[in-house]
Amino acid sequence: MITVSDLTKTYGETTVLYIEELEIPSGQSLGLVGNNGAGKTTFFSLLLDLIRPTSGYIANHDIMVNKSEAWKPFTSAFIDESFLIGYLTPEEYFYFTGELRGWNRADVEVFLQKYETFFNGEILRKNKYLRDLSKGNQKKVGIIAALIGNPKVVILDEPFANLDPTTQIRLKEIVRELAEDNGVTVLISSHDLIHVTEVCKRIVVLDKGEVIRDMQTTPETLRELEGIFAG
Repeated sequence: MITVSDLTKTYGETTVLYIEELEIPSGQSLGLVGNNGAGKTTFFSLLLDLIRPTSGYIANHDIMVNKSEAWKPFTSAFIDESFLIGYLTPEEYFYFTGELRGWNRADVEVFLQKYETFFNGEILRKNKYLRDLSKGNQKKVGIIAALIGNPKVVILDEPFANLDPTTQIRLKEIVRELAEDNGVTVLISSHDLIHVTEVCKRIVVLDKGEVIRDMQTTPETLRELEGIFAG
């Protein structure tokens, strides 16, 4: 479970995030939505200890993320291309990530076989560096690398952006399998209301750094969200 309590992030006199209370049970797929500047990336950065809170805390499986690194072995993320190492090939990056997660090359090779369809013949054995791949293919690498090591918590920021429609559909299948079949807590930030309501069981709406709606996904959720953002 991820627990948020009295969490704030302030720059100067401007508070960019304030979440009084939020609990995300283990195995839940949660979509975080909001306009630019709503606080989505700030929240993920705090969750990953990339920045420190001004007050309050986030606890990941009872571990306060800004006080201990014990959450890192079971938590994984892909936020953007800065998480990649551009001078490595995809295979080298997967092996490197596997080594960090305690997997050998054979473990990684077996794991990657499950995602051949997702890669669509564009990633492996192409003798290309990550920096030379398209934005969409870089994202494919980053997302799948985030699943190496069987993490309990996976955090994905705008995972559907730059992906073609076929890959978006395949990614939704992967996310559903993670949460529903494997009990992984999946947090997704997205501007795409259709995709996020299709794949997430719960939606949290941020506006100006605060939670304004917290809803379980139903057939009416997309219409409700469209109403919120239509003003």
